[in-house]
Amino acid sequence: MTAERGLNADEAANLFGPLEKASSVLVAVSGGADSMALLLLLSEWVKGRDARLTAATVNHCLRSTSEDEARKVARFAKSLGVRHKVLVWTDDKPASGIEEAARAARYRLLVGQARKTGASHLVTAHTLDDQAETVLMRLAAGSGPSGLAGMREESLREGVVHLRPLLTIPKTQLIATLQARGIDWCEDAMNRDPRFARPRLRAAREILESEGLTAGRLGLFARRMERMNRAVEKLAAVAWSDAVRQDGARTVLDGDVLLALPEEIALRVLVRAIGQHAAHAPDRLARSEALFEAVRDALAERKSLGRTLAGAKIAVRAGEVTISPAPPRRFA
Repeated sequence: MTAERGLNADEAANLFGPLEKASSVLVAVSGGADSMALLLLLSEWVKGRDARLTAATVNHCLRSTSEDEARKVARFAKSLGVRHKVLVWTDDKPASGIEEAARAARYRLLVGQARKTGASHLVTAHTLDDQAETVLMRLAAGSGPSGLAGMREESLREGVVHLRPLLTIPKTQLIATLQARGIDWCEDAMNRDPRFARPRLRAAREILESEGLTAGRLGLFARRMERMNRAVEKLAAVAWSDAVRQDGARTVLDGDVLLALPEEIALRVLVRAIGQHAAHAPDRLARSEALFEAVRDALAERKSLGRTLAGAKIAVRAGEVTISPAPPRRFA
C-alpha cells in the first residue's frame, strides 16, 4: 500500500478481521480525518454482516468549536446510516495534566457507552503516526520494553475489547481515502498547540525523519518490541510457577530461583508479585528496578531487607522474598 491513495474494501476487510465475530461495535469518531475515514470504512465493511455499528463522539468541552464538530460527525454518521451519540465530559477540568485527564475521561465515557449499546468492541482510529509519537514519548519518559512496544492493536478495557486496526496505516492514506470520496473533516487546533507533547513532536517531524526516525521505522520498532515482550512474558509466566508460592495472604518468592533467572525475567516476577498486594501500580519503572537491585543484592549476600513500593511491603529474610500489603501510614 502507498500513502498516495486511499484504502480499498479488501484492505479494510483485512484490517477489520478481528471484528468478524463481533455482533455489536462502537467506533469513536472525533471528526478528524483519521476517525472520519475509520467510520466510513467500517460503515461499508459492516454491510451484509450480522453486526451492528454505532458511533460516539466525546465532547471534552475544552474548545468553542467542539459542539459544531460533534454535530458534523452526527450528520456524517446519519448519511452513512450509522447511529451516533455525543458523550459530554461535564466534570471540572484540572489545572494541570489536562491531556491525561481528558484521555481517562474519554475512555471512561466510551467504555460506558459500549456497555449501554451492548458492544463487545470499541474501535479507535490510532494510526502509524500516532504509534510513532507514542514510542518517542515513552522513550523520552524512560519506558522499558513493554512501554516501547507502543499501543497494542488489541487490549481489554473493563471487559470491552479495544481495537486499534489502523496502527500500520499512515495518516496520509486516510486523508487520501476521504479526498477520493470528497469527504471533509475537522482540524483540531489543539493538535498544533506547542503546550502539548504530541504537537511538539509533529513540529519536529521533518528533523526526525531526516535522521531516519520515520513513522514507518518507529512503528516497526514497536512491533519488534511487542514481539520480544510477548516472548519475555511467556518466560516470566513459566518462572512464576517455579519461584512463587502462596503462604496465606502473603506471596513468597524463592530467593535461589529468583537469583538464577535472567534479570529481566526476575524483575517481572517480582513486579507481578508486588502487583498482587499493591494499592496501585508502581508509577515508574526505575523504582521497580531499584527495588529489584536491592532485593537481588540482599539475597546474594544473605542479608535481610525491608522495603515498601506502591502500597506493598517487601521483606527479604532467610533466602526468601515475602510480599504483603503494607500497613497504613501513621500521621502525627
